[in-house]
Amino acid sequence: MAKKKVSRSPGSSNIPKGYSKMIQWCLNNNIAIAITPDWSKTFEDWKIEIKINEKVHVDPTVYKTENVHNKMYEYYKYYYDKYNKTHKQ
Repeated sequence: MAKKKVSRSPGSSNIPKGYSKMIQWCLNNNIAIAITPDWSKTFEDWKIEIKINEKVHVDPTVYKTENVHNKMYEYYKYYYDKYNKTHKQ
């Protein structure tokens, strides 16, 4: 008998106003941020993976469903502010 596949989703969220350009800039510059399940915890627990130029970093903090999207957007803003040279002028 085949094993039942389990999947999880943190659901969707509205992108905060002004963040679309930051997210697109990051993606265009090989910075991607993803929400992933923390399989060792409950269905409400999530991790955030940050991929920069093919190197993956995992935030060690475990986030709950209600705040994981906000943290993801916070990371996009952080990397946009840190690396976008035209934004700093």
